[in-house]
Amino acid sequence: MRLVVDANILVSELIRKRGRDLIVHPELELYMAQMAWEETCHELDKRVERMVQKGVFSQEIGQNLLTEAIALAEIKVAVVPHEVYASYETVARLRIPRDPNDWFTVALALVLSAGIWTNDGDFLGCGLPTWTTETLISHLSSL
Repeated sequence: MRLVVDANILVSELIRKRGRDLIVHPELELYMAQMAWEETCHELDKRVERMVQKGVFSQEIGQNLLTEAIALAEIKVAVVPHEVYASYETVARLRIPRDPNDWFTVALALVLSAGIWTNDGDFLGCGLPTWTTETLISHLSSL
């Protein structure tokens, strides 16, 4: 199953065991727009740092988790350069009017004829299949 991953998914799922298990699922072929990847790295770092500050885990464990999460994503998620989907910007922005700043995820899905893995309702109705984490888990468990 070919899916374009929204940044919110990697930020939330790379720090969860269930998410890491899902990301490595053999049925998934995952892609991400370069702009989304940059956002993911920035937000993931912030999230782990907040968890360290709240005492969820130590600085060392947090840094190890961050390093391992990024390494996993680099192995399992193909980051696609901006030039590949840039020409789809106008049509993609029209398909996601509630949050046109996420146009690059829609554009890449159009280029790849892929669905979108997201928990962001702004993608609903964009004319492409959208998968939440829960529906994806349910689907893959039935295979």
